Parts: sequence; C-alpha cells; structure tokens
Amino acid sequence: MTAPQRLTERKREAILQAAIAEFRSSGFEITSMDKIAATAGVSKRTVYNHFPSKEELFAEILNRLWNSITAEQDMPYSPQKPLRDQLQTLLQAKLHMLADENFLDLARIAIAATIHSPERAQDMVARMGQREEGLTAWIRMAQADGRLKPVEPAFAAQQMHGLLKTFAFWPQVSMGQPSLTLDEQTQVIESALDMFLSRYQA
Repeated sequence: MTAPQRLTERKREAILQAAIAEFRSSGFEITSMDKIAATAGVSKRTVYNHFPSKEELFAEILNRLWNSITAEQDMPYSPQKPLRDQLQTLLQAKLHMLADENFLDLARIAIAATIHSPERAQDMVARMGQREEGLTAWIRMAQADGRLKPVEPAFAAQQMHGLLKTFAFWPQVSMGQPSLTLDEQTQVIESALDMFLSRYQA
C-alpha cells in the first residue's frame, strides 16, 4: 500500500470512528455529516468522497456489525466429536463476540436507528439472520448424521441464540448492564447446552 493509500485508509477509518461516536451520543437522526467531519478532523468534502450519504455511512457501520457476527461460522460439524464439545466451542465464540464493547456499541446504534425506520429494521433483521446461519447449518448436518432429532434447524438455532442473548446481549444493549464475566458466560453456556441437548439430542 502506498503512502497516499494509507492516508486515505486512515481518513476513512477516522470518519467511521467519528460516525460511530456521533451516532452513539446523538443518534442517527440528529447526527449530521458536518458534525462527523468535524469530529473526524477532515473536510465535509472528504466525508462525501468516502460516503455519498449518511445512509451509506451507516450501512458501512452495519457491515462491520455483520462481519463481527460471523465468528460462529468458522467451525464445521464433525461426526467424530461429541455434540456438546462442538456446541460449546460455537457458543463460546458467540459469547466472546457479544461481550465485545465495540460490537455492543454498534448494536446499540443500529437498534436505535431502526426504531425510527421500519424498513431499516427489516433489513437489519434479515442481515442478522443471514449472518447467524452457522449454527443452523451445524444443526442440519448433525440431523443428517442422525445425532439430533427432527426439528426445523433455523427454529432450533434461534432458540439457542435466544438463550444466550437473554443474558449476554439484551441486558447490555438495552439497560447498560456490564458484560458477563467468564464464570457467568460458562454458566449461561452450560445451561443452554443442557436445555438444547435434553430436547434435541437423538
């Protein structure tokens, strides 16, 4: 990467960080491109060179949110390993992400912005659903292997996500509660595993 490219990337990152800070403190509707430019220490023209509109800038922030949700998609199903061990690895990755302050900041911004726009909310939910398909695919493969009972994989995956988010996402995003400690994460994971496997393990 050349020096001008590095400078351009640094400016783009400064704009994104400024936007996150402004959206977080003022909300999407009130935040202006002028304010973002001032906070980033760049000209308004520079902001528009990178992002043609506030919606585009917000979309890029959401893309970062979606990218961070893919943590659980990295582990394929293994017919040799115990189901509990595999699920435990998936859930630990999920909780590690949910405890990340940057992720929570982005989630708060996204949720606040969608309250005023049903279309934006529908898009966000659809994107989150696409990004959370890792567990769904894992459940589908475990079923095909005869190790899980018949159930709609997306339904079972959503149940599991719900068990985690009840403790490790919604209280932090909506009520400002602290992220779970490692001991609390372990407790939530073990309880979710007990409930899920007692219901679905073949």
